[in-house]
Amino acid sequence: MTPHTSAYDDLATPEEMRADCRSLDGALQRAIERISTAPPSLHFDDQPAERGKPTIQVSAATAHLVAAIYGD
Repeated sequence: MTPHTSAYDDLATPEEMRADCRSLDGALQRAIERISTAPPSLHFDDQPAERGKPTIQVSAATAHLVAAIYGD
């Protein structure tokens, strides 16, 4: 899409205006698709019953570095 100073720029050719319209149409279609999908539910009953807690792996090198920094 080419930037124009006004909506009816006399210097634009019909091909340029057609290309701008096609580009805008694609952007509008993508926006419509994004807003037409339902957001995830926030209701408690719609959430999974159990979620595992994430585990963090601490390597020996990391533990050694932390011990050196904090003096343990």
